[in-house]
Amino acid sequence: MIFTVAIVVGVAFGAADQYLGSLRSLVSLGPWAVAVSGMSAPWLLLPFVFGSTQDRPRRAMLVGLVATTSALAGYFAMTVSPMEGVALKDVSHAGAALLRSNGLVIAGGLVTAPAFGFLGQRWRADRWWVGAALVAGAFLLEPLALLATGRLSGPGWIWLAEIAVGACLALGFLVVGSLARRSSVPLLPD
Repeated sequence: MIFTVAIVVGVAFGAADQYLGSLRSLVSLGPWAVAVSGMSAPWLLLPFVFGSTQDRPRRAMLVGLVATTSALAGYFAMTVSPMEGVALKDVSHAGAALLRSNGLVIAGGLVTAPAFGFLGQRWRADRWWVGAALVAGAFLLEPLALLATGRLSGPGWIWLAEIAVGACLALGFLVVGSLARRSSVPLLPD
């Protein structure tokens, strides 16, 4: 069941992310949509959340990978779809070209998805702080990294909102982690 949910949510996530970054959304929604689409941190949160649903590390890594590869499939499918102006007869050629030109993105997803799935599972099992810090840190630091490299674009309030989400995640992880440490109830049933 979790794999079906990971596929459905992943495809919807990727397709929505691509749509936000499209010219159509730029015209209809404005530059904030393109800025949100360009964020990397949500792509790390996706496998973390799915990994945190699992009791076993290997299964968490696999469900994280399934969610992310499904998201990539949704993103790429939307990119080469008629909704984006690609004629049906050109979909296969456009898809092949898109896959070739995004090898680094795909390779990154194949590495980070199982890693963040595992970190989500470790957060679930024993509130291991490393995963929580990496997820919150991605939201907190991405705008600063883009600013430092001269690639920060879009309205400033979007990047402040991403930092605020990171701060909320960090606070939430701290609260949940400290409550779990104080509790005598085991985190996972035996």
